[in-house]
Amino acid sequence: MFINNFDPVAIQIFSIEIRWYSLAYIIGILLGWILSKRFFISNVELKEKFDDFLTFVILGIIIGGRLGYVILYNPNYYLDNLIDIFKIWEGGMSFHGGLIGVVLASIYFAKKNNQNFFIYLDVVSIVAPIGIFFGRIANFINSELYGSETNLPWAVQFIKIDNLYRHPTQLYEAIFEGLILFLILIYLRNKGLMKTTGLMSGIFLICYSIFRFMIEFLRVPDEQIGYLLFNLTMGQIISCIFFLIGIYLTIVRYENKKES
Repeated sequence: MFINNFDPVAIQIFSIEIRWYSLAYIIGILLGWILSKRFFISNVELKEKFDDFLTFVILGIIIGGRLGYVILYNPNYYLDNLIDIFKIWEGGMSFHGGLIGVVLASIYFAKKNNQNFFIYLDVVSIVAPIGIFFGRIANFINSELYGSETNLPWAVQFIKIDNLYRHPTQLYEAIFEGLILFLILIYLRNKGLMKTTGLMSGIFLICYSIFRFMIEFLRVPDEQIGYLLFNLTMGQIISCIFFLIGIYLTIVRYENKKES
């Protein structure tokens, strides 16, 4: 068993704090950008425009992730504290909100350049698990999104929360939604699935949603929301929606592949 007493602040220079959560976003985005251009983009035009596209991705992640959390997870608080919406450094980001933000940013950027937006989304889908991995590690360091009580040998005591030993669900998500999902997508890419635009995006949604849905059974729900329809968490309900979108997208793109 392990005791978590990590400091969420990675570096402090006088009154300036750099938190692990911020570093996770930076590392995830940089690695995703480097790997995309080095290994996952063969189209010359796409590679040239990818640097400009990255700016839109970052805006999509930040704006979408923040608004997703505000609207879906804590609307009552932020209605009474509007200024706090802009205090991103205090935490509160939604993966699904960030995902929607990236999709909208990709559609806008592709339309602006007369391109198929799935070309960009397929690349983002492959490298997204890298960002998810580092993001969940940061959640673990911050003692947030922790799991329910357990006596398993790898249980973790988050002493900033209580004295109970809990499932390290952040690490479960880092492994399944990050590492394992990345390996699955790399395998499928090597099998030629990138040749059918939109197929990788659909598979990403399916796999991520399954992993997220299952792990949420071990995770303590957000205190201000609790359990919802059919005793599911907000994350599980949203994952079901994205799972269905992924199934639809995969079927449609696969049918297009057979017809072409």
